[in-house]
Amino acid sequence: MNTFQMIVLMCTLSLALSAADVDGQIQAAEKAWADATVRGDTVALEGIYSDRLIYAHSTGVVQTKAELIAQLRSGARRYTAVTHERIKVEPYGDAAVSHSLARTVGNVDAKAFDDHVMVMHFWVKQGGKWRLAAHQTTKVP
Repeated sequence: MNTFQMIVLMCTLSLALSAADVDGQIQAAEKAWADATVRGDTVALEGIYSDRLIYAHSTGVVQTKAELIAQLRSGARRYTAVTHERIKVEPYGDAAVSHSLARTVGNVDAKAFDDHVMVMHFWVKQGGKWRLAAHQTTKVP
C-alpha cells in the first residue's frame, strides 16, 4: 500500500468513526428528549431545545420553544409515553437529521391521544451540545 492509499484509508476510517460517534450521540439525545417529555421536565427540555425551535405537531399546530414549554408547564399538554420503535440518524457536520417511528400517548387540553407517528428531528450542535432545532410528526396507520 502506498502513502496516498494509506492516507485515503485513514481518512475513510476517521469519517466512519465520526459518523458512528454522532449516531450514538443523537440516539442518546433522542432518548433524553423522550424521557424529559414524558416526565414533563421543562427544565431539561429548555436545555434540549434550541432557542429558535420549530415544533410542528401531527395535528398541524406549530409552536415555538416558549409556546411549547408554557403548554407543558401548565399541564395543557402532557405525554405519558414516547416510545421509539426505530431511529435512523444522518449526520451533516455540526447538524444531524433523525427519522424515527414512535408511539406517543398523552393528552392535549384534556383530549387523549395515542398516536403512531413518524418523527423527523433536526439537531444542531451549539456550544458543544446537541440541541433540537426542528420537530415534525406525521401520523401513520
